[in-house]
Amino acid sequence: MQIHGNPSLVEDYKYCEGIIKHYSKSFYYAFSTLPQEKANAVYAIYAFCRQADNSVDENPTSASQLVALDHLTDELNRFQQRQEKDLPLWRALRDVFNRFEMDIQPFFDQLKGQRMDIHFTSPDTLTDLEEYSAYVAGSVGKMLLPIIASGTNRDLTQSAVNLGIAMQITNILRDIGEDHLEKDRIYLPTQEMAAFRYTKHELSKGIISDNFIALWESLAMRAEELYADFIDSSAGFDEDSKFAVIASARVYRGILNSVRKNNYDCFRKKNYVSKLEMVKIAAEASF
Repeated sequence: MQIHGNPSLVEDYKYCEGIIKHYSKSFYYAFSTLPQEKANAVYAIYAFCRQADNSVDENPTSASQLVALDHLTDELNRFQQRQEKDLPLWRALRDVFNRFEMDIQPFFDQLKGQRMDIHFTSPDTLTDLEEYSAYVAGSVGKMLLPIIASGTNRDLTQSAVNLGIAMQITNILRDIGEDHLEKDRIYLPTQEMAAFRYTKHELSKGIISDNFIALWESLAMRAEELYADFIDSSAGFDEDSKFAVIASARVYRGILNSVRKNNYDCFRKKNYVSKLEMVKIAAEASF
């Protein structure tokens, strides 16, 4: 089955590629190094996850968010029954499911994670935060496994989930100010905040104290443990996929260092990994 033999499918994948290029330069940089068939599959999966994110992020009220998410859930149910809409995303995903031994459940898990955001309450413990992260981001790791670990007999499910959790914690540590001020969400576990004596009032003022830094670093260290566990398991991934998955993990982990370089200012500064830094980090992944 050749994609280039189907002009419509080529355009469908270009549509998905455009979405990942627009929303995540770091993911695109890493996964565009995959063989074309695998890269296309990643683009389609990312496009689905972005649509799930946007169902929540681009609607102003919980009611409209639920309507959008219910609509996407209905479309996924139709896809499961092989009755999907004739649209670029679903045509591309159907091709992915035809080419790889995909599991539909992680796609439903992703939507469950989005519903947790709509009915949001701050996590009480680090365990609660990781459970949420497993749904909203660990599910993505499970979606990708049939593509990047198609030739192994090892069960790499937990490693893939760990990477998703690490990336979600990284997102949270990068976006503390934006999440609180624009979305009225605090993802920092309440027990961790209490343990490090950092209050919601201080958070609302964007105060970067020694206590805040200690709290931030405690969560960053947990993310870095999970990144390290994932990289240690990378021998089980397909040879043609190892560079991409290791590079994506290291580039995303680099966001934590960008926050550190900006003196932990995740309230007023945009923390990201520059293209030059991506190249340097990715070069390390090839050794």
